[in-house]
Amino acid sequence: MNHELTRKLAAAVEAMPAFPNSVRKIIELTSNIACPPKDLVQVIDTDPVLALRLLRVVNSSYYGLASRLTSVSHAVVFMGINTIKNLALSVAAIGMMPARNAAGFDVQQYLQHSLSTAGIAKQLAARTADADPNDCFMAGLLHDFGKVVFAQCMPAEFALALEMSKEYDLSLHLTLRKVAGVDHASVGAALVEKWRFPEPLVETIRYQYGPDLPDTPGIAVVFAANQISKKLGLGFAGNVCIETLTPAMTARLGGDLDHLIGQLTNLGRFSQEAKILVPFADGEPGAAAASPV
Repeated sequence: MNHELTRKLAAAVEAMPAFPNSVRKIIELTSNIACPPKDLVQVIDTDPVLALRLLRVVNSSYYGLASRLTSVSHAVVFMGINTIKNLALSVAAIGMMPARNAAGFDVQQYLQHSLSTAGIAKQLAARTADADPNDCFMAGLLHDFGKVVFAQCMPAEFALALEMSKEYDLSLHLTLRKVAGVDHASVGAALVEKWRFPEPLVETIRYQYGPDLPDTPGIAVVFAANQISKKLGLGFAGNVCIETLTPAMTARLGGDLDHLIGQLTNLGRFSQEAKILVPFADGEPGAAAASPV
């Protein structure tokens, strides 16, 4: 990259909003399996917007509760700590997304892809040695966030890279490198590093492409989940190419993409869960997605 591009990208990453402190605290608390539910409730209650949005999602028709939940404490008891953690993370990440951008990037489709990748990653991780399902959910959710930086801060370059990817049937990371000198994985890693997420998460987002990827459980799981989400058409994040697993990934995960897809359960659930949360891209859930509290 030339100096001007380096400066522009650094400024773009710096201009992105900080990750909500309340959600960072939730992630920190729930890293302890003995986390008392009341501690989680106290943190959520200090963020009224997050609390309201969580309750709206929990009370959506998707979950089919017999009666409406009106407090965060009831939601935590009913849904469980890990589900509430992942919902809080999803709502926070989506709440940072602009509804529109000058690059013409389809935010709704992007969100469906990211949320589906997160759900698939969580399920794959549950069957992969040394992979943490909730960490993989987080990495899957945020793996493409670098595209948001491009769409917001370098829309002309991003639009050209998207067009080239489609026209020449090339992976988007390659056309971004050609147009901008850097891909969205590197930019996304810089962003989550700014947000002070753990180094393994940063590395999982940074290393998404190439034959010589590090052999770690998180990278293998999120790489596979990303390709599966694309292969099944669960949303679209601008990349037309589906990449095969490396030999190390195939060995670690126990099979190739088709084998892994055959092992997944409740495939329709990934898309349905994504559709519940996607309306938060406009700030509030739509009437069809969630019932008011």
